[in-house]
Amino acid sequence: MASRARIIPDPPPSFPPFPGWARPPASGEAVEDADFLAGAALAALNPIARDEHPIGNLWRQRLALACAAALARQEGRTEDESMLRDHWYHRRDGDDPGPAGRLLKAWRWLGERSIMRTADWELNLAALLAPRFDEALQDTIAFAADQMRGQGSPVGAAAAVAATSLRFRPDCRPLALWLADAVLAHRLKWPVPVPLLAAHLKRGDLRHAVAHVDGASPWRAACNLAYARGAAAAADLYADLARRAEKLLAAAPQLRGKDADMMVAIMLCEDAQPAKTGKAASDRSSRRLFERLVSLSAVRELTGRPTFRLYGL
Repeated sequence: MASRARIIPDPPPSFPPFPGWARPPASGEAVEDADFLAGAALAALNPIARDEHPIGNLWRQRLALACAAALARQEGRTEDESMLRDHWYHRRDGDDPGPAGRLLKAWRWLGERSIMRTADWELNLAALLAPRFDEALQDTIAFAADQMRGQGSPVGAAAAVAATSLRFRPDCRPLALWLADAVLAHRLKWPVPVPLLAAHLKRGDLRHAVAHVDGASPWRAACNLAYARGAAAAADLYADLARRAEKLLAAAPQLRGKDADMMVAIMLCEDAQPAKTGKAASDRSSRRLFERLVSLSAVRELTGRPTFRLYGL
């Protein structure tokens, strides 16, 4: 009998390591030129952000998870990255993901190509991040759209949008940071936004936002450093995922399950995946496939539980 044709994705591209001189100091020491540091860090991230390989979707989902967990923590919630992932992948269609889950939904949406291309994206965003859709929210979104078309520093535009959003709607801090990342990506001509800012602002930085005016300010400096930290962390994450993807692709020819090639493709573009019935495989064979992948060090089990497990790079 003829062997089954294999469809194995191409490996993700590799990029130069993130330059050490563009990394912000890990300690709290002052940075003399935060504008330059942010620009250098985002320039180093630019080739990754502009690449079209499917692993970019997984990369953005991991960054979205970090942003949502940081925001949940700031709001005094108990959900960490593991809990958010667990609730997301084990929820049923139509379930309300809850307040923290809505944060994750919003940031995963930020990292999708369709962002802002649907006619009612403002209403969808408001449903996730704002308790009401009012004139102040409309003004906030209009200002963000205006900044997308402007000139000058991308980080300056992102900082201005976040500050304006917090002045107009101080009850919607996540909205301000979401719009900032969207504006930054548009200014940098990235094909899809990259969730960065929310996970890397320090506690207390937001208190400077309302007093921000165009030009240098403590808020602008905080955004510069947050984007520099975020770009460095995002580049490191991509390098780690690319190494893990190469292990998965090296193991792929050894897999024999009917859904094996499809599952390999899914694992390259999705944060996590439960073992479940597929198009051509049973729940049992799906579990065996993941157990085989774990034994080959091609994927990891992400929950540490004996049941209701999740697997990912």
